[in-house]
Amino acid sequence: MDELMPNDSARSAFDAAELLSRTELPKHLMFAGRSLALVGVILPLFLIGILKFTQIEIDALKPLIGGTPWLAWLYPVFGEAGASYLLGTVELLTVVLFAASPWSARAGVAAGALGSLTFAVTVSTMFALPIWEESLGGFPWLNATGQFLIKDVALLGVSIIVLGEGLARLKQMRHPV
Repeated sequence: MDELMPNDSARSAFDAAELLSRTELPKHLMFAGRSLALVGVILPLFLIGILKFTQIEIDALKPLIGGTPWLAWLYPVFGEAGASYLLGTVELLTVVLFAASPWSARAGVAAGALGSLTFAVTVSTMFALPIWEESLGGFPWLNATGQFLIKDVALLGVSIIVLGEGLARLKQMRHPV
């Protein structure tokens, strides 16, 4: 072991890491991280979801929905306000399900599925909309649309994790070890 740890400071760091891994710290860090990730999905979904019921957001969605071929059908079917209200309703329902997911496996599955669908759709719009700042030479410089949408990659990841956890909990409830 001494050959691997040539000086005292390296050995001290190794010993500290070893001690911390034997404590409850990793478990607490994982709990804190998961809780923050959940809040990181709930908060934007709630704030953006309630905005969907305002004229400002209805207007802001026009280039996003209208410029994305796989979403443009929402306007002829629901109208501009109706499409926004539908999206807001789904987002707020998803918030409630995410909030309930620590206590309910079924809520976790529903939240994870709805969140994954929501964020997969919003991430997919980056392939149809201009997201690069042309005045700076394009890629990798994001414009305002790109800056708004890029966060949804992480939110999609958290949604998939919540979905997977919910499915694992349901499986365990049906087939205990």
